[in-house]
Amino acid sequence: KTPYNPGERLPPEREIAEMLDVTRTVVREALIMLEIKGLVEVRRGAGIYVLDSSGSHNTDSSDANVCNDAGPFELLQARQLLESNIAEFAALQATREDIVKMRQALQLEERELASSAPGSSESGDMQFHLAIAEATHNSMLVELFRQSWQWRENNPMWIQLHSHLDDSLYRKEWLGDHKQILAALIKKDTRAAKLAMWQHLENVKQRLLEFSNVDDIYFDGYLFDSWPLDKVDA
Repeated sequence: KTPYNPGERLPPEREIAEMLDVTRTVVREALIMLEIKGLVEVRRGAGIYVLDSSGSHNTDSSDANVCNDAGPFELLQARQLLESNIAEFAALQATREDIVKMRQALQLEERELASSAPGSSESGDMQFHLAIAEATHNSMLVELFRQSWQWRENNPMWIQLHSHLDDSLYRKEWLGDHKQILAALIKKDTRAAKLAMWQHLENVKQRLLEFSNVDDIYFDGYLFDSWPLDKVDA
């Protein structure tokens, strides 16, 4: 149980790391997970504050049902529609601080990839996508992203299918995708940012299709065929 009440400010990362005798990277990753789950809020220039765990940030039973009923390809399609538009808007809104956070996320992703350990953490991936959502400076878009990511993390079918993707080759490809997205955001190229994010999630979908059992009666990948990029940009 946390000794901090809703509305209270957490100590700085450095102090938490010293108290727990861990690195600041470990603390940062833990705080990102808490932010994704809606348990803390990062306020620019003010610190990190505890949120009310009994509030609307928690996944209720109806949310859980949505999460369990949706197939992995349905979730990916929703992410494509949401995150490609988030990336487009972020290209206009991103500040220098936002770009720094994205670069830090990619550095973390590279370190995780270099470890080459099976089942190694993918916190950098999550941190990168979250940083893009936060770069919109729109709290509703950030919350929608958090919710979609939480559904992904809790979805039984996604977990099972994603377990087959424990291959550094795929993760290197997606790291390359992330670098293309970042390059577009740095240039403030809205069209390129939108298409790069769309194509990234399309690449993820294609990899998942490779490991799908098309003979499974619950296979739903055929319902979510790819859209040509020119239609995405229409």
